[in-house]
Amino acid sequence: MAVVALAGGLGAPGATTAAMALLMTWPLPEGHRVILAETDPDGGAILPGALQGTLGNSHGLRNLAIASRQGQLAEAFWRQLVDVTDEGTRDRLVLPGLYDPAHASAMEPVWKPLARLFTGIEEHGHDVLVDLGRRGAFGPSAALAQQADVVLLVARNTLRSLQGAQVRLEALRESLGGSVELGMLLVDGGAFSKEEVRKTLGVPVTAVLPWQPKEAAVLSDGAEQPRRFESGPLMRSARSAALRVQELVAVRRSRLAPPPGSVEGRVTSHAR
Repeated sequence: MAVVALAGGLGAPGATTAAMALLMTWPLPEGHRVILAETDPDGGAILPGALQGTLGNSHGLRNLAIASRQGQLAEAFWRQLVDVTDEGTRDRLVLPGLYDPAHASAMEPVWKPLARLFTGIEEHGHDVLVDLGRRGAFGPSAALAQQADVVLLVARNTLRSLQGAQVRLEALRESLGGSVELGMLLVDGGAFSKEEVRKTLGVPVTAVLPWQPKEAAVLSDGAEQPRRFESGPLMRSARSAALRVQELVAVRRSRLAPPPGSVEGRVTSHAR
């Protein structure tokens, strides 16, 4: 299973919408879950957006800061998750973000324990998608990106967005130090092709989502679903993107796995 972080760029490239699209289309074997954690220090968008304010501020990241001070982070984490499935299956869950950016300072001691919690629960068959927002890959919350398998920078293929993405990529390379797989999730609403973006920015384009504002509003603002939403271009592309990200994680882990004949490999084998 995987921990995948999505980072936004300058402007509004659609990182949270892309994260929601991945959440709703993520392939899940029986008994597994996928969790979207909204960890943008600038505040979350899911509570007032996709969830349309139905929960008020009763669930979310800020409650974890209080629980962490009491040594109850792991227990509180599961109580803060919101089921976003129509069937109530609790296999696609959201941890809503901060409703007030002023609360970000209270989260500073929590980011590292939360990152360790994410890497721990994925061992039990739970994938974790981390919406870092614009600032979450840097500063105190950078631990979330550094502990991920993959970090995807979300950008549109417009000149303005890609220029901002170039600066962000340089900072991410420095922050991550090559320990995490880095890629791009491109929102196709501009003139530059996937190959042009790859050559210019020097980073693989892991997946592409179409620019579909009406369909995206279902995920970002809880808008009414248009006809054939589930089978439309946005959700079809999201399913392909989710598969591609899972493949990327599998390749990375196989590359990092110790050889079967090594001491570490034998210890791992016996532990299983």
